[in-house]
Amino acid sequence: MILICLIAILILGGLLSWFTGRRSNLWPRCISLAFLGVDLILSLMLWSRDASQVKLLPALAPKAWIEEVDWTWVPQLGIHLHLALDGLSLLLVVLSIILGIAAVLASWKEIGEGVGFFHFNLMWILAGILGVFLSVDLFLFYFSWEMMLIPMYFLISIWGHERRVYAAVKFFIFTQTSGLLMLLGILALYFIHHHLTGVYSFEYADLVGTPLSAKVGLPIMLAFFVAFAVKLPVVPLHTWLPDAHTQAPTAGSIILAGLLLKTGAYGMLRFVVPLFPDAAHQFTPIAMILGVVGILYGAVLALGQTDLKRLVAYTSVSHLGFVLLGIFAWNEWALQGAMMAMICHGISTGALFLIVGQIQERSHTREIDRLGGLWATVPRLSGAGLFFAAASMGLPGLGDFVGEFLVLVGTYQQHIALAVMAAVGILTSTFYGLRFVQGAFHGPNSNQWKLPDLNPREASVVVPMAAILLWLGLYPQPVLNTFKPAMQRLEEYAGRSSAVRAHASDSARNEPPTAARNLQEINHER
Repeated sequence: MILICLIAILILGGLLSWFTGRRSNLWPRCISLAFLGVDLILSLMLWSRDASQVKLLPALAPKAWIEEVDWTWVPQLGIHLHLALDGLSLLLVVLSIILGIAAVLASWKEIGEGVGFFHFNLMWILAGILGVFLSVDLFLFYFSWEMMLIPMYFLISIWGHERRVYAAVKFFIFTQTSGLLMLLGILALYFIHHHLTGVYSFEYADLVGTPLSAKVGLPIMLAFFVAFAVKLPVVPLHTWLPDAHTQAPTAGSIILAGLLLKTGAYGMLRFVVPLFPDAAHQFTPIAMILGVVGILYGAVLALGQTDLKRLVAYTSVSHLGFVLLGIFAWNEWALQGAMMAMICHGISTGALFLIVGQIQERSHTREIDRLGGLWATVPRLSGAGLFFAAASMGLPGLGDFVGEFLVLVGTYQQHIALAVMAAVGILTSTFYGLRFVQGAFHGPNSNQWKLPDLNPREASVVVPMAAILLWLGLYPQPVLNTFKPAMQRLEEYAGRSSAVRAHASDSARNEPPTAARNLQEINHER
């Protein structure tokens, strides 16, 4: 029941926040913080238990899932309420709750109207995100995928800035259209599996290994890939991101950068390659080129921005290019690097949006040309900005460096030229990082800024996030150990899927009437 509780606590917390918001603005904030704190305790308990099990792996075969619940929902259609947790999901669940707490604390003073409904939407976004990370029934996965979009639309359109409605509508159109494309891919895979086995099932473990010809597999894989690429985002499907980040409230930007973008990367890791290994292998050169293009293009555009939020938004396009590159390199170094890059980007970029929000709250501007000289008046806030900008630049000793370095090593084993070009992107990140720090914090205080520095509430968010990045930069092994069994399972799924497809293809050529039976026998043995 613990996986059900992780989601149900957020849903209940959102409802209570909305109800109590009619009487007081303080109650929704406290309720959201308390319920997220309970979820954090539960998730850390799961991590602690998993860490103790990992130590026994040499003597004990790892389980497929750390925790699992499977209830029949609609048996006629093969739909299950099936939630499962492995190392990949666990790390992203912990990240989600940490950034959820940061979002609540960041919006403590920023949101003054409709506080109860704001926290309702925030908590339900997080519930949808956890549903995405935990669902192993594809119908439930799609349900969770759509569930997190509508609250985010309200978060941007109601509490955003000047062009919030335009940004919210653009975000919704991009994500909803790509989500419908993924639904078509899910249904195609669902009916093909039924045609071959006579069984209706949305179960991940059942659909892995469904034999697909090249003409059928590639279009279905692309339907999944486009949906995840929009959310990641991948150039040229990224154009919704800068507008959404710029117009969203600080909490919305933290959730967008830290979590919603990670759902796209998670989908590629969990579904695209294991379900369609042959099509993914065929598409790998294009995907890796798109990753490198995103790294360079995002870095160059970030360098040219005058709005601090748009600058940080374009850095996400660049950093998540490394994630795409690592996923499709699909070796141990690259996959570990992609996982580390996902986590560290969520922390460092989420913190940068928090810093920008605090600057805007104090100075009422995000324009670099109107800032400058803030170090003289807000040294603690400026120092925090420098730290997280350095992390975003990939400074050795901080978590982002570990992720990008591992991706480059893994990519080098597959394609040397792409690894070299991606390394140039790290160099380019130095320039936009220095522009962020120089433009906002250094130089003469020509505007005579006299602003309040970090207060204890703000420091309670910034300091733990900085500590996490420092820990991941100096000792990433606990994260890598947690992810390793899940990574091996994903590689095993992809390998078995390819073998099943080859076996079923041979059977279809030799004995067409028994191809479905052979597939069932192989799945049973697996």
